[in-house]
Amino acid sequence: MSIAPATDPVDLVHLRRCVDLAREGLDAGDEPFGSLLVDASGAVRFEDRNRVAGGDHTRHPEFEIARWAAANLTPGERRASIVYTSGEHCPMCSAAHAWVGLGRIVYATSSAQLVQWRAGWGLEPGPVAALPIGEVAPGIEVTGPAPELVDEVRELQHRLAERSR
Repeated sequence: MSIAPATDPVDLVHLRRCVDLAREGLDAGDEPFGSLLVDASGAVRFEDRNRVAGGDHTRHPEFEIARWAAANLTPGERRASIVYTSGEHCPMCSAAHAWVGLGRIVYATSSAQLVQWRAGWGLEPGPVAALPIGEVAPGIEVTGPAPELVDEVRELQHRLAERSR
């Protein structure tokens, strides 16, 4: 597994869309996470945002991508795809990604950054350990974080933290 900063201009375009989706989620009363699936030709095939506000905490966009890809793409298409996301996959989503056989993951901010921010805001840790993708799914190529987007994602997460108080 390799981890590198996401500085590629194409990656940044897709990551910016993920941040927009995260903002949409937050504005809709949900958590600020957004993700999309891009095929080998560069076409966006699926996108979503967090939908956990209804009580189903498995409604992460990365998990929805894995479900969609399993139902709609061949194994080869899945391997050649890239998942872009505003925040590094949680362990549940990392496992789903690996089991479905998706390709590279590119994220704007890391789980370690989110844990640090939340602790600094006096919030309790989540119910699941914030493991890096490589500890859950070591065979997946990972790129991130994207320093260009960290401040924007941090602000969205801070808005959520303030709303949660």
